[in-house]
Amino acid sequence: MKAAAARLLEVRDLHVSYGKVEAVHGVSLDVDAGSIVTVIGPNGAGKSTLLSALIGLLPSRGTVRYAGHDVADMPVESRVAAGLTLVPERRELFGELSVQDNLRLGAYQRRGERGAPEELRQVYARFPRLAERRDQLAVTLSGGERQMLAIGRALMAKPKLLMLDEPSLGLAPLIVRDILRIVADLRSDGVAILLVEQNARAALQIADSGYVLETGDLVLQGAAAELAGNPRVIESYLGLKGAAPQPPKVPA
Repeated sequence: MKAAAARLLEVRDLHVSYGKVEAVHGVSLDVDAGSIVTVIGPNGAGKSTLLSALIGLLPSRGTVRYAGHDVADMPVESRVAAGLTLVPERRELFGELSVQDNLRLGAYQRRGERGAPEELRQVYARFPRLAERRDQLAVTLSGGERQMLAIGRALMAKPKLLMLDEPSLGLAPLIVRDILRIVADLRSDGVAILLVEQNARAALQIADSGYVLETGDLVLQGAAAELAGNPRVIESYLGLKGAAPQPPKVPA
């Protein structure tokens, strides 16, 4: 077990509601620095709602501590400036702006750094396709390129914890593999990842640990390898009923 000092995000008894309807019921989870933690579960489980609350887009009850500080009353902009970022499911790109302008907007909290040229260079090195399309309008990109741009824009803020909401959604298998390889590389560079995914197989292949969320409740948690071998996870999320569990492998 990692030392408590390495803990980056600590969530305790989090409740999130839409009006009078509670969508997340008393969720508690941890993300350590430099780790990948995944939250898996079916559609409507509350996964996206959870991330929206953690970034401050939805009101919540409970404790959210990031980098040792209670962020319950911190606005979204301050959370981003502190190193907590979210790539939403819909990516939320500015379609009529160029790739490069979208990336520069990711560094808006750092106005004094003249567009953060070093981070821009790093994003282009990580995503060569974006470098090739830097002057192209975001609306003209393919689905995989848009996901790369959304992640690249979040990286411009120099996050310590990057939250990803369904990054594989709607993408071809080979593109999903590329995206997840990049996510694994980010961990190697010291960026912690909180990964929400309906694609449990893909998520557990790269995660260190995970949580299973169903109808707003956490029903399972543990090391990724343990969850990948759990009969309930195998039958419900991996499509391998009756098959022997296989240990997760980080994409080569």
